[in-house]
Amino acid sequence: MLEDDDPKEYRWESGYEKTWEAIQEDESGRLEPSVTEMIQRAKRRRLLDREASVRLGIMRHVYIILDLSQAMSEQDLKPTRQICTLKILEDFIQEFHDQNPISQLGIITTQNKVAKRHSELSNNPQRHLDCIKKLRELPARGEPSLQNSLEVALSSLRHLPPHTSREILIIFAALTTCDPGEIAATLQKVKDANIRVSVVGLAAELHVCKEISKDTGGSFSVSINDLHLKELIHEHLEPPPASVKMDHTLIKVGFPHQINADAKPALCMCHLDDLPLLNTRGYYCPQCTAKYCDLPAECRVCGLMLVTAPHLARSYRHLFPLKHFDEIVAEEISTKHCYGCLKQFTGCTADKRVYVCRTCKQVFCFNCDIFLHETVHSCPGCASNPTISQFNSN
Repeated sequence: MLEDDDPKEYRWESGYEKTWEAIQEDESGRLEPSVTEMIQRAKRRRLLDREASVRLGIMRHVYIILDLSQAMSEQDLKPTRQICTLKILEDFIQEFHDQNPISQLGIITTQNKVAKRHSELSNNPQRHLDCIKKLRELPARGEPSLQNSLEVALSSLRHLPPHTSREILIIFAALTTCDPGEIAATLQKVKDANIRVSVVGLAAELHVCKEISKDTGGSFSVSINDLHLKELIHEHLEPPPASVKMDHTLIKVGFPHQINADAKPALCMCHLDDLPLLNTRGYYCPQCTAKYCDLPAECRVCGLMLVTAPHLARSYRHLFPLKHFDEIVAEEISTKHCYGCLKQFTGCTADKRVYVCRTCKQVFCFNCDIFLHETVHSCPGCASNPTISQFNSN
């Protein structure tokens, strides 16, 4: 049953809605313009939900808990839930490390009532992609255990520095969970460790999953199809708002240079388990001279964060996100083309509303507005204006 203080109702408990009345024909009798407008409204609403003035946590430590129980063998997502989800996670991992270069990711699976850590927290995307390939060959069987999965993730996240963002993303397909004890005790430890838990369901809404995400400040959602599932998972690419319990502190980082020669052959610290061949090429920690083949990385010897200038530049945008553009009616402005893509405003349904930057006053179409806020994270009108660019840099 729902809590008394929860204002939301289930669909069958709410009033009868004639949702089809929102779709209307245009002058030529077509329904496509009305559907296009509804899709644009939904995308715009999600964009406005991410308030640009909220400070985000740029150093994230995220564990993905993947349900590999018997429920993942269902074929409502083609070819199976397991294959479809792993394919989406491949794209998610690459995009995650591109947008969050100084963050770390880990993978945990749960099946047969146990949880297993397949990939440790790391900012090396190739390691996680190799793990995803191995999980394709792992058969889905047994029942999952939410409590065991949270305990495994908690054992690593609870010891992280307080200035980092600790997150858990659960992709759950089963309708039950087999736990060894009272899950409320584990949930309390998760809350005390300031860990945010979000759940994406593949089958139906579970009360325990909804309560876990609600109590920890995370999000809960259930996918409709494969495209919707990809959209729900990719929503977690953007860092969540920084917790009030997160400490403000200075972080010491190193900027190593790549050396190809004039150095003694040494083992790479990030591939000690694989025992690669000795070579001189790599990045050397400026504090302890340990060698790494790729950046960013956290030095396993002295603990120094090793990054490059572009990594910090891509993370800096999370501290100062691009402000939302003002939405106005296209007929109220004299400009007849988009500043970003030079598209002509023809007056069709997709061009009825345009979006104006609050700083440079340049006009953009809907697609450019979404693209600039979700991918580019900067306004081309402001960047091309020397006066505005100098003011923003200061």
